[in-house]
Amino acid sequence: MLPDLDHTLPTDQLHITPWLDPVIDLVGHDLRSPYVERFWLPILGPTTTFLLRRIAASLDEQPEGFDLPLLDTAASLGLGTKGGRNSPFLRAIERAATFKVSRAVASSAIEVRRRVPPLTRVQLTRLPAPLQDEHAAWQEQALRTPDLETQRRRARRLALSLAELGEDDEAIETQLHRWKLHPALAHEALRWARSRQQGLPIPPPPAMPAGATAAAPGAPPAPAGRTRVFAPGDAA
Repeated sequence: MLPDLDHTLPTDQLHITPWLDPVIDLVGHDLRSPYVERFWLPILGPTTTFLLRRIAASLDEQPEGFDLPLLDTAASLGLGTKGGRNSPFLRAIERAATFKVSRAVASSAIEVRRRVPPLTRVQLTRLPAPLQDEHAAWQEQALRTPDLETQRRRARRLALSLAELGEDDEAIETQLHRWKLHPALAHEALRWARSRQQGLPIPPPPAMPAGATAAAPGAPPAPAGRTRVFAPGDAA
């Protein structure tokens, strides 16, 4: 449910913080990803999708949270604010909560996922038949040729495993290169693993250079004689 906001939207602000979920944060899709644009958008609607993308960009800049000025944000998205709870802007906020992309944590404060899970079976049935077929084809293709997000998640799991085993930075990057991960992916995965170990804010992923998805090897085994450490939510 929407927190207690003034439904006339005078100058209210909504405090936004990230919804931390170790499983979805590891395996989900960024709110600005092609997957969300193609398959989540028909479920959430364009208004909610654009709003969530705006929030995701702000969370990249302020990962601890920020105040969202409702009137200014509604105007910047071309949304009306008249009509109380039925105003387009408030409906967009409520729709995110309906589909569990956000949740209220206090009066005028919500948490928002930075990543969303793959669509459920029930959600898939709401898509037009051609889009359901496209989703099935997308899943098959993802299994054959992992996309950048899939490779990034794999690189992060491997980097965290090596970091937990006590390897230093140079050794971790060298091993990731041996496993045919692109150097840019390897470096970003190392930064992510160290930030996670130290409890620091997770840095947003940088833009990857062309060719970063050229190699798509399967996840390699752990180094001989060692026990592999998995990140929370990773399947063994």
